[in-house]
Amino acid sequence: MANLTIDAKAQNTYDAIVIGSGISGGWAAKELTGKGLRTLVLERGRDVRHVTDYPTTMMQPWEFEHRGQLTKEVKDANPIISKCYAFYEGTQQFFVKDAEHPYIQEKPFDWIRGYQVGGKSLMWARQTQRWSDFDFQGPARDGFAVDWPIRYADLAPWYSYVERFAGITGNKDGLDTLPDGEFLPPHEWNCVEKHFQKSIAGRYKDRHVIMGRAAHITKPQPIHLQQGRAQCQHRTICERGCPFGGYFSSNSSTIPWAAKTGKMTLRPNSVVHSIIYDEQKGRATGVRIIDANTKQMQEFYARVIFLNAAALNSNLILLNSTSNRFPNGLGNDSGVLGKYVAFHNYRAGISAEYDGNLESTTDGRRPNGPYIPRFRNVYKQETDFLRGYAAGFSANRISRSNQSGLGADLKHSLLNPELGGWSVGSHMMGETIPKESNYVALDKSLKDPFGIPQLKISIDYDDNDDKMVKDYQEQMTEMFTAAGFKNIRLRDDHRNPGLDIHEMGGVRMGKDPKTSMLNKWNQMHAVKNVFVTDGASMTSTSTQNPSLTYMAFSARAVDYAVKAMKKGLV
Repeated sequence: MANLTIDAKAQNTYDAIVIGSGISGGWAAKELTGKGLRTLVLERGRDVRHVTDYPTTMMQPWEFEHRGQLTKEVKDANPIISKCYAFYEGTQQFFVKDAEHPYIQEKPFDWIRGYQVGGKSLMWARQTQRWSDFDFQGPARDGFAVDWPIRYADLAPWYSYVERFAGITGNKDGLDTLPDGEFLPPHEWNCVEKHFQKSIAGRYKDRHVIMGRAAHITKPQPIHLQQGRAQCQHRTICERGCPFGGYFSSNSSTIPWAAKTGKMTLRPNSVVHSIIYDEQKGRATGVRIIDANTKQMQEFYARVIFLNAAALNSNLILLNSTSNRFPNGLGNDSGVLGKYVAFHNYRAGISAEYDGNLESTTDGRRPNGPYIPRFRNVYKQETDFLRGYAAGFSANRISRSNQSGLGADLKHSLLNPELGGWSVGSHMMGETIPKESNYVALDKSLKDPFGIPQLKISIDYDDNDDKMVKDYQEQMTEMFTAAGFKNIRLRDDHRNPGLDIHEMGGVRMGKDPKTSMLNKWNQMHAVKNVFVTDGASMTSTSTQNPSLTYMAFSARAVDYAVKAMKKGLV
């Protein structure tokens, strides 16, 4: 019997375990296997294979029973996930339904999740900007959160490394607020977007309108062809899964790449319960999971563990990983685990109309658009709120159909719409301030369907966010007016936190183990063989989309971990 136990443990032992297969987990798996480590990838959801498991990707609108719309039954059963812009009849198979993984909202929070191999990398918005030193230095300068243990120079080569593999489109804009990267050819502007760019450049020295940077292949390079990926077809139905691999996802890129090494074992339907800590060895020795199909608990063992379950689930796993040494969660000597969670403020928007350029219109579709990098409080504190916001921008020609009449006249009108003026719009993406009062914790009594404590979420806006919304609306109104836009309309939809799908923090990096969980390598201060490289590790949020930074953190942390393992330091 003893030998059987030893044999069973040996069969479940790997060099490394990665928890989660989304954007950061896929990168961790690719890098670990590429360096020769036998790696187990644990995914709580089902398997989704590139191309073959995208059931709606080639469907036309008329092939959907409800023409792509959600039924009232689905909406009524899913009041939270139904708010997500990407959740519709063609994508609902990739989103967690409200009843599948319950949680407690101490304050309203819309938790958007994707439980399958690839996670949310199948449905993400694909915007990929680098951070600058203004972002990494922000907490130290403004006195909120704690100082980042790294600066832009530490991450710059890793940004380049992941950009070349993932395929990022953009321009070399030469902005110190938004460093340039390794870019494929950019997407095209339309004439009104160029008009707005020229108008802003002529009026403001510190404000810029650039083409967005996005994870789309506009000109495949050899590395992309080796992955089996092709040029983006501009179908703009990316969230259904792309059979061409035109945008970056774990499913089309990092997971198949890791599989080709022969070093990866992928185990879907594995709900992670906790990380196992050996008090005698003073290290984590493995991961405890619940099989989603059998509901049986199993244990897997490894020398190094990468936690990439997505920000809030990574917090949940660590909070549930208790022992005599860590009664309040694995590595939680500082007491900050689950605290100082932040997000991006997408509440505000602005729209208007433009009567110029009526000799032109747009043709075709584009999966990306212009972007306005942060311009507030960059070089000095100039407002009554901390930090700032970035913004998206777009313009399109309005077409109108005369829907009066009957029969042949109505048919002719519908088939021959008349072009109107241009519609323009923008949305903000504001940085929120990490606060101790914004936290997640485990409920003491309520469990999820697997017997794991439910997560309590207490996250909200504050006065700083309200002031930022007001400033965005004022500044964008001024910029729109200067560009000649008319009929300007402001929006503040007061959406719940979470709908931005950019939650970060709770397992933050920092220099001091007394006030942070991770060091500059995304390595736990107190448990040296555990690394966290997803959104949970973020000390602050900046205004940029975070996924590219998660990729760079993951590749950088694996490089350090493997070198440290060889030296016996992990």
